[in-house]
Amino acid sequence: QVQLVESGGGLVTAGGSLTLSCVASGSILRINTMGWYRQAPGKQRDLVAAITSDGSTNTADAVKGRFTISRDNANNTVFLQMNNLRPEDTAVYYCNVRLVRLRRVNENEYWGQGTQVTVSS
Repeated sequence: QVQLVESGGGLVTAGGSLTLSCVASGSILRINTMGWYRQAPGKQRDLVAAITSDGSTNTADAVKGRFTISRDNANNTVFLQMNNLRPEDTAVYYCNVRLVRLRRVNENEYWGQGTQVTVSS
């Protein structure tokens, strides 16, 4: 089994900062891509940022220059540093991990439970 545990969400005023963390644990052979998605009420879930095992990143235009994704491979952890937050960043943020489990060959995708980020104006 694989578990993803997120932390770091909360309420912040516009212009503030938050850092989200997501730790993957369980029967993991190799983690490929780690990322963050977000979903606002009534909207679809969209990619915020993703990072591969060699450090290549992909960041949504809406958050470029404000959000930074990073990862700690030794501890199977991905971070999302969010600066200069805006009310439109309010959403549930979900950790997403694509990995290969022990004694498996295929890659599987896992989601965290979600953490609420609320930005007040």
